[in-house]
Amino acid sequence: MTLRPIVRALVVPVLGLSLSVLASHPAVAEGDAAPPHKTVNINQAASAELMRLPRVGAKLADRIVAHRAQHGPFRRVEDLMEVKGVGEKFFTTLKPYLAVSGPTTLAEKVSSKGSRGTSGAAKKSGSSGAKKSKA
Repeated sequence: MTLRPIVRALVVPVLGLSLSVLASHPAVAEGDAAPPHKTVNINQAASAELMRLPRVGAKLADRIVAHRAQHGPFRRVEDLMEVKGVGEKFFTTLKPYLAVSGPTTLAEKVSSKGSRGTSGAAKKSGSSGAKKSKA
């Protein structure tokens, strides 16, 4: 039981030190959140801006613009799933980059993280193109 005062004497200053370091961090001290995420306003973006989204090509971007012209602005980002070619799984990939108000802040194309097949280099190194003959 004599260790309790020693433990308290050590824990309180260490805890206080870690909190003071945290409070001195610029982002925490100023009350700032993380830097804003780059987004595309799907109600104002042109096809070229929509093509900056991961896995969105010219055809899908044109479909989004046409849907918006025919049905009016999107009320929620989830309404994008009404566009042919945007299902739930694909939407989850896009959602972090979508907005229905404010400016478009995504300035360059976001690459898709995974690819369905192997890369071109892997295909080339895997086969030489020549058939082997049986001896």
